[in-house]
Amino acid sequence: MADADDIRTDGPEILLDRADGVAVVTLNRPDRLNALVSSLMADLVDAVADVARDPAIGCVVLTGAGRGFCAGGDLKDGRDPVEVDPQRGGRVEQGFTRLRGFMQSAQLLHEMAKPTIAMVNGPVAGAGIGLAGACDLRFAAASATFLSAFDRIGASGDFGSTWFWTKILGTGAARELFMLGEKLTAAEAQARGIYTRVYPDETLREATMVQARRLADGPRMGWRYMKANLNLAEDGIFEAALDHEALNMGLSTAATAIIHKATRDKRD
Repeated sequence: MADADDIRTDGPEILLDRADGVAVVTLNRPDRLNALVSSLMADLVDAVADVARDPAIGCVVLTGAGRGFCAGGDLKDGRDPVEVDPQRGGRVEQGFTRLRGFMQSAQLLHEMAKPTIAMVNGPVAGAGIGLAGACDLRFAAASATFLSAFDRIGASGDFGSTWFWTKILGTGAARELFMLGEKLTAAEAQARGIYTRVYPDETLREATMVQARRLADGPRMGWRYMKANLNLAEDGIFEAALDHEALNMGLSTAATAIIHKATRDKRD
């Protein structure tokens, strides 16, 4: 829930900054702790899709404006009237189609052929933990917290949250997070393997950007095929994983070698 300490920003709900091969996507509703509304979720899908296909970008950072990362869905977001018809169905069918479309942002963060980092600058809850879980790495401020919150509104979880956290933590730990609904400090979340690293609030952005630029300057084809291997390992059978690793090892090393040669020849 937002309070008077938040700063009101009357501008785009998604900010996008590109520099040094890194794209920073910022949720920009600081007065509501960057809680998700329909317009923001639609713009987020577009922004993430844009940087995913931009060949100049080698790493994507997702963060929130103000003092929070994302408080989940904004319960004050009004629903559009539903007009039942044979093509679109009723409220249930239309709600599914709408939410599934918005959840493409989490799918893109997870599946894009580039490293993704959640820069968790404050509280994260609800759908926000799905977006954070979708990223490859999670760097958090010391003041950050972590909360499922779905139990508080009788919701089951969205934006891939139940899938990502089961894969990251294991089924027992994920059930504890979702069913007991306990708020964790940054230190507690790091100890459980939720946050990759925790930094002092004042150095979080600088530390995150150092790692993001390092990834962007690294072997992009290597990251691409490495991430494909890691994603397959989450849900693939062992023989298929070995086949995939063998294929992608050849593809990645061949791509790295030819790019290195082309770069060297151009420099010479």
